[in-house]
Amino acid sequence: MNKPTYVLEYKAIVEVLNKYNDGCKQAKSSIMKPAFSDQATIFGVDADGKLTGGAIQNLFDGIDSAFRPSPEAQGAIVRIDIVGTAASARIDTNDVSGFCFTDFFNLLKVDGKWIVVSKIYHTHVAP
Repeated sequence: MNKPTYVLEYKAIVEVLNKYNDGCKQAKSSIMKPAFSDQATIFGVDADGKLTGGAIQNLFDGIDSAFRPSPEAQGAIVRIDIVGTAASARIDTNDVSGFCFTDFFNLLKVDGKWIVVSKIYHTHVAP
């Protein structure tokens, strides 16, 4: 039995995720915005252990207002899992405006293009 190989899909997803990474490094939501569906969501847990998030615009507003360009930031795509038109991915990022994150993304292939439909994240304690 042959297993499907998702090499082209993998590369297309990496391209989408790199828009997110580049937007974080440059502190410009306009760079990352094309990676996300207009209906996407973002959620995390704040310092008090409470759920925070909602519409993806919350991410864009935070990037543009609270983050600064971080050319030293490094992001690694840890994994991508693809099945048909659905995928999930994990990115670990260090030194984005002084923060370290682990982000989990859910993506769907819509009209032939991969797009992020949800993001959840964990903020690590600064080293």
